[in-house]
Amino acid sequence: MSPDLVEAWAETYGREIHAYLWRMLGDRQDAEDGLQETFLRALRHRNPAPIAAPRAWLYAIATNVARTHLRRRRPEDPLDDFEHLASEAPSRETSERVAALRRVVEGLPLKQRAALILRRYQELTYDEVARAIGSSPEAARANVYQALKRLKALVPEEAR
Repeated sequence: MSPDLVEAWAETYGREIHAYLWRMLGDRQDAEDGLQETFLRALRHRNPAPIAAPRAWLYAIATNVARTHLRRRRPEDPLDDFEHLASEAPSRETSERVAALRRVVEGLPLKQRAALILRRYQELTYDEVARAIGSSPEAARANVYQALKRLKALVPEEAR
């Protein structure tokens, strides 16, 4: 892949890919490492065919990077930095809500977790989510639905 093209994509999509990785991995440093790995993998890509949807393609790489990282992560590693999702200085009540949500999101199957974050936070279309997680748009929609259903069932009422 052309270094100039990858650099242009990094400038265009880098911030949103970083935010996605932060949400997936829950740690700023892991997200930065994952972002670097994502663009290194894009740079090493050797298929001469042009990339028709670079945003979705980069999210697919980032999803694979996150998947690899999460497999290597020790189970006791917390997603401590999930609190960055709160838009204001967290009160005790907000912190408790975020912690409850974090625990539930951590427990989602990877595809549901990725689909939910890509759709709800990164605002990708279902077609883009599907490309990123390697499924059909219908399966992407089902993964988001199942994740939301599980969140609703598991997040305590007072944390909603």
